[in-house]
Amino acid sequence: MDILVINCGSSSLKYQLINANTEEVLASGICDRIGISGGSFSYKAKNKDKITQEVELKDHEVAIGIVLNTLIDKDIGILSSLSEIKAIGHRIVHGGEHFTKSALINEEVIRHIEECADLAPLHNPAHLLGIKACKHLMPQTPMVAVFDTAFHQTMPPRAFIYGLPYEYYEKYKIRRYGFHGTSHSYVSKRTAEFLGIRLENSKIITCHLGNGSSICAIENGKSVDTSMGLTPLEGLVMGTRSGDLDPAIIDYIAQKENKSTQEVLNILNKKSGVLGISGLSSDFRDLLAADEKGDLKARFAREVFAYRVAKYIGSYTAALSGVDAIVFCAGVGENAKFIRGKIVSHLQFLGITLDEEANLQTVGKEGIISTKDSKVKVCVIPTNEELMIARDTLEIVSKL
Repeated sequence: MDILVINCGSSSLKYQLINANTEEVLASGICDRIGISGGSFSYKAKNKDKITQEVELKDHEVAIGIVLNTLIDKDIGILSSLSEIKAIGHRIVHGGEHFTKSALINEEVIRHIEECADLAPLHNPAHLLGIKACKHLMPQTPMVAVFDTAFHQTMPPRAFIYGLPYEYYEKYKIRRYGFHGTSHSYVSKRTAEFLGIRLENSKIITCHLGNGSSICAIENGKSVDTSMGLTPLEGLVMGTRSGDLDPAIIDYIAQKENKSTQEVLNILNKKSGVLGISGLSSDFRDLLAADEKGDLKARFAREVFAYRVAKYIGSYTAALSGVDAIVFCAGVGENAKFIRGKIVSHLQFLGITLDEEANLQTVGKEGIISTKDSKVKVCVIPTNEELMIARDTLEIVSKL
């Protein structure tokens, strides 16, 4: 069964066409700068050269139309007809408390996604545009919503409730929701397979480290705590996000700099993190290059990031009352050898010993980077959110 996986951002659209039976990627690409001048479209089909074009993308429907037309193009396409696409899986960032698992998209599901828009104002409205566009262009094709927040709905109240008047939770559902759930779910399952342990009897800490980063404590295959909160701003120091800080800082900066609360929140979301600390870049590759040239702020930013990750791992080891495996994934987790080494250096109290050679050799691929006598396994498992979306979509539509 061929499934089209769609991930809509406010001005971008990533896609993959996946054979859900063999789990093979047939085609993939991105539409960028939707609704903005200077748009572009990329497409890479199996056994074909990558194509990149400059194209004006007025809206998400135009972008999806280009994707669909390319997939069936007689010269570069990989399908003979759109009828070969049996389902569409949509990544949805926020599902609130309503969705504990993926769902077949209908009017009720769309309404709930709309209701969560104020919790994810940059994401949910964009996802809805993608759903609307697909619905218009392929009205008979079933669609499934796969929620970033759903995996974390197994967290106990002690983990998701904030120390606020309880009425704010009752009235506005202010609580920890967590994100990257599709990634944490996939990686934890794959880790259990890779290590030959039973997921139903395991304690795993997954570290999704990229420009946006989060950590998840997973017990017996279920999320019991995670670092992101009501929004993706909480938790680790990230590429441009501040992560955890004293809430009073917001008002303090607003008064000192004569800024509104919204302006300060924009700084915390887009101008902070390792970008803010280094004054250089949010890209860890840039920070590595600058560090090697003696840039002390770049080195400091990387050390702060590694320290925060290690601190969360320590706290989640306590939350789980032990840990079987610590797993790195996503762009930084899969590739940044120095960062992984710095993080593990803080965790020797757990009886962890890093295999230096394995750490150097394991880049963008699965591997164990701890020594054989290490009391806790430390792994690198590349994430695959699109495959997880395809799997969930297949499970749901196969029952129709």
